[in-house]
Amino acid sequence: MIRPLLTATLCLAASGAFAGKAFVSNERGNTITVLDTETWEVLEEFPGGNRPRGITLSPDGTLLYVCASDDDTVRVFDTASYEELYTLPSGPDPELFVIHPSGNPLYTANEDDNLVTVTDTETHSILAEVPVGVEPEGMAISPDTKWVVNTSETTNMAHFISTEDYEIKHNVLVDQRPRYAEYTADGTRLYVSAEIGGTVSVIDIAEDGTPSLRQKIGFDVPGVLPEWLQPVGIKTTQDGSRVFVALGPANRVAVIDGESLEVIDYIMVGQRVWQMAFTPDEKFLVTTNGNSNDVTVIDVEKEEAIKSVQVGQQPWGVAITPN
Repeated sequence: MIRPLLTATLCLAASGAFAGKAFVSNERGNTITVLDTETWEVLEEFPGGNRPRGITLSPDGTLLYVCASDDDTVRVFDTASYEELYTLPSGPDPELFVIHPSGNPLYTANEDDNLVTVTDTETHSILAEVPVGVEPEGMAISPDTKWVVNTSETTNMAHFISTEDYEIKHNVLVDQRPRYAEYTADGTRLYVSAEIGGTVSVIDIAEDGTPSLRQKIGFDVPGVLPEWLQPVGIKTTQDGSRVFVALGPANRVAVIDGESLEVIDYIMVGQRVWQMAFTPDEKFLVTTNGNSNDVTVIDVEKEEAIKSVQVGQQPWGVAITPN
């Protein structure tokens, strides 16, 4: 017979092993902060390399990939022990990346060399280097995995790269300084934020993958200067009904109706909101706020901020473990 104290201990150990985690990259602090997504308490903070920015997880949630921009490498950590396991070649100054749903390969934007680097996550070798526009940043992969999209900040374009031959097949001109790209779950639409242009471009995707610009969405917040409305991170709900856009120094997250494409609300968050991630059940949306050194937890159904948690210095990206 198991004693009650031992039973309680085993239950706590099991819940800790399977508890959801949010990993936050702290660009200036050179660390990764780990949060419990049930209690929103800080569990750990560990070194993440020099200038960690882009951050993502393997599909099974066991590996954490971090763009260590000033180290010119991708650092890979165990999500349970936080131990650094190895590095992956990324090309110079990796900023953002996207991983294939199978876990291999990894597609990385190299800001300084105007390349997208394709890295085999198993052999740790570079499969291809794709020349793109000037200052590449945003990365997205289509749900059918046939296309990888890169946004180039200075060329002001979204480049559609075939995953079959790593060639650019389409280019779509967007507004100034595009920072992020996000597909809807059904693959019929792509959203691209333009930080300086102050807009989000809505791009329709045909069945053969051909993109066409549908419209651009602007923002207007009473009392906030237009130049502070700088769209960066974007997240869409699984059903496409809501699109959330981080507005940088405006300290707001815009809420867009996915059908009408109208802005229906603005949620006040921390200072200089940058990137975002959903919990697996889409109950919460977590934002990184670079100037207030915290993250904001948004209740998605209520569309309101419910909690602020202090993390490291200048939080940049966030990734949350899957179910």
